[in-house]
Amino acid sequence: MAARILANLLVMGSGMMARAFVQAYRQALTNASKSGVAQETVQNIRRGSKLMAEPEARQILGVTEKSSWEEILQRYDSLFERNAKQGSFYIQSKVHRAKECLETAYQKRAQGTTVA
Repeated sequence: MAARILANLLVMGSGMMARAFVQAYRQALTNASKSGVAQETVQNIRRGSKLMAEPEARQILGVTEKSSWEEILQRYDSLFERNAKQGSFYIQSKVHRAKECLETAYQKRAQGTTVA
């Protein structure tokens, strides 16, 4: 008899805890969407995977601020091909991201000089 009562209490208690957990989770999602935390987190994840600082990009490619775009492309091709042969996908992706970063910077500079 006591075991049956204890089992009923255990089942009822775990059911109540599960419902409370689901309700708290839904409330947390509602609060996050209202405050924009979820959207900001997703944007930071996307931004973090794509953005690279220009000095870091120059260091990866081994070029200076005074390097021409042709020099940057030559360095990129050389490093990319060298790492393709050796099988280092990580370094290859870093080299590619560095080129993308510098390409964006050079495009912004070109637009700034033609507009002004």
